[in-house]
Amino acid sequence: MASAITFGSANSGFQAGIIHGQVHAEFHPPPEPPETPPSPSAVLPFARDRDFVERGELLDQIHEKCAVPGSRTALVGLGGIESKSQLAIEYGYRVEEQSPRTWVFWIHAGSAARLEQSYRDIADYVKVRGRRDPKANILKLVHNWLRDGKNRPWLLILDNVDNVDDTHYAPGARSAGQGVQETGANSGILQLMSMDLPQSQNGSILITSRSKGIAVKLAEERDVIAVEPMAQSHALTLFEKKLGTLGGSEYIAELAAALEYMPLAIVQSAAYVCQRVPRYSVRQYLEDFRKSDRKKTSLLNYEGGQLRRDWEARNSIIITWQISFEHVRRSWPSAADLLSLMSFFDRQGIPESLVRNRSQTEGRHRSQEPLDRDDDEENGDEDGESSMSDSSENDGFEDDVQVLRNYSLISINTDRIFEMHALVQLAMRKWLEANKLLESWKQQYVKNLSAAFPSGEYVNWKSCQVLFPHAKSAITQRPRTEGSLNEWASLMYNAAWYAWARGNAVEAVQLSKVSMEVRKKMLGQEHMETLSSIGMVGLAYNLGGRWKEAEELHVGVMETTKRVLSEEHPDTLTCMSNLASIYSNQGRWKEAEELQVGVMETTKRVLGKEHPFTLNSMGNLASTYRKQGRWKEAEELQVGVMEIRKRVLGEEHPSTLTIMNNLAFTWKAQSQDTKAVNLIQECIRLRNRVLGVDHPDTLSSSAVLAKWQGPETISFVTNNMTITKEEPKRLNEVSDHVIPSKSKRKRI
Repeated sequence: MASAITFGSANSGFQAGIIHGQVHAEFHPPPEPPETPPSPSAVLPFARDRDFVERGELLDQIHEKCAVPGSRTALVGLGGIESKSQLAIEYGYRVEEQSPRTWVFWIHAGSAARLEQSYRDIADYVKVRGRRDPKANILKLVHNWLRDGKNRPWLLILDNVDNVDDTHYAPGARSAGQGVQETGANSGILQLMSMDLPQSQNGSILITSRSKGIAVKLAEERDVIAVEPMAQSHALTLFEKKLGTLGGSEYIAELAAALEYMPLAIVQSAAYVCQRVPRYSVRQYLEDFRKSDRKKTSLLNYEGGQLRRDWEARNSIIITWQISFEHVRRSWPSAADLLSLMSFFDRQGIPESLVRNRSQTEGRHRSQEPLDRDDDEENGDEDGESSMSDSSENDGFEDDVQVLRNYSLISINTDRIFEMHALVQLAMRKWLEANKLLESWKQQYVKNLSAAFPSGEYVNWKSCQVLFPHAKSAITQRPRTEGSLNEWASLMYNAAWYAWARGNAVEAVQLSKVSMEVRKKMLGQEHMETLSSIGMVGLAYNLGGRWKEAEELHVGVMETTKRVLSEEHPDTLTCMSNLASIYSNQGRWKEAEELQVGVMETTKRVLGKEHPFTLNSMGNLASTYRKQGRWKEAEELQVGVMEIRKRVLGEEHPSTLTIMNNLAFTWKAQSQDTKAVNLIQECIRLRNRVLGVDHPDTLSSSAVLAKWQGPETISFVTNNMTITKEEPKRLNEVSDHVIPSKSKRKRI
């Protein structure tokens, strides 16, 4: 008989003798002892900011929305408008002050792992029962605690709800004890939050995000608050606080404007200056900032100055924006393409027509986009396919725009005109440069703008006015390839034409010279487009009073066109007419008259008596007669030209206004004062409307009338414009210049 085995009175734990088969062991820990619930407090990861700047009624708006039980409020704005998190921190501390019996919790929502850790921290703070159980679903425990109306009221702040494309609940990950897994799929954080954010009348939720698209999935659109850059006064106050004893510099306002009143950029720049005193100042920072894009980028990449940012966040405002772009690029490549193209234009007033064409990369990027259609359905109707394609393309563009607007990377006004922050554009171009994409997008930008910018003729002024700021921006965006350089030179030429036509000598010279230099190198000295650009530089010099330089250029062009084309070719006649105007401006009447008579007779015979070119030559000859005191000859020509121009071109055409102005001079010189005053008053009224109050011709005519009758006589036509002694540089008639059309050998 087998002997018995006993363990006495000390039996405990898991004991077994001989066991046949499987053993299943279960451990039952003793129940958690009851814990005393703590008193409510603000569980915030950052100290209160003593330099916090009140921004009007923004905190009041937040309080008004968050005070509603069960509310969800979102603060949305461009990354780098750091006041989103700063506002949330300040509001949390104010809730603690005003409602000491209210809990304030902070959740880091930048990744699923950190979000779960924040939930664990909350569980520890409030001593949620069961939190130490390794099998517990900590998110569910906290969720239930927040929903429990027996607990004190609470405010839950979810900061940096941005990286929704990086984190996700994997299938089955929400089973007990598994927590959150990161898998790289879309919308995981949103899935997590939508399931675990409590709907409770016991508290409210405040969210910060770069993306409005994310925010409206967690809060009602009416409860989304857009956080814009600071107002000037608030930005200056922040600068003064951060600079401390270094404040008061006269350059602070200029620097704040250059930084576009972005709080993070202001804090960053102030820290940069403070670290380098006394060998550095706000003035030196501003000078360095304006030197070049390279230096500007270096300054904006500085990482110092901000203590109240999450440890994962970058203090460099350039990197902050590039992170936002990376999010867009991963989720919606075509929207990233659109932003890449927009980054080259002037930051304000980007027309939709300029950015719709992204043909260089459109096919490659579109193929990466998700397709929302039934691939099994076929349509054999070609017109239907074309219509569907156009509709799909339009929908795709609108989707791209919405993505960029959701991230606050662009804005749009009621006229469907886009705008970007200049510093965001800089950050984009630097990202493109680092990824070897800068040149290809620059070429697309030049291609689109060159195709859209018309010649500077009067009929195109409305279009030119919209596009001119973008053409000026293109001066610094010179492409490298031959084909793109030709497009760029054409763009510069047409922009110079418009600047000259509007009386802007400085910009006309700048634009025409770069066009001339490129065409000389690419096409040769005697190519017709090169000669057109040389002539345009001469016209710009003449407008600015640089007559010797203008004469030298026009003589060279005239001799070349005579030899290469013919003496009667319109381009040759154009050069002769412009050269005659230069002679006339210098008082060289005989030389001017000789050229003008020759041009007039040739154009009458070749082009006809009413051709605009013929009328221009007659008007210029009349001015030369008048300057020599040959009043009757001048009047006869001018009256005839004015009547024909009114009939053929219209009363408001600039050429019609020019001859009206000049005929008024002729009548005044013959003591026909009433006729002269009436005519120039009408000319001023029309110029004020057509050319603008600041156009040199408008100012010249207005100053002439003031000289004839006194300043008080012009107020009714100049819209209370002020005429100073320095403004009227040409108290005289204006010559009718003619320039080649569209920088091509196109007949006039």
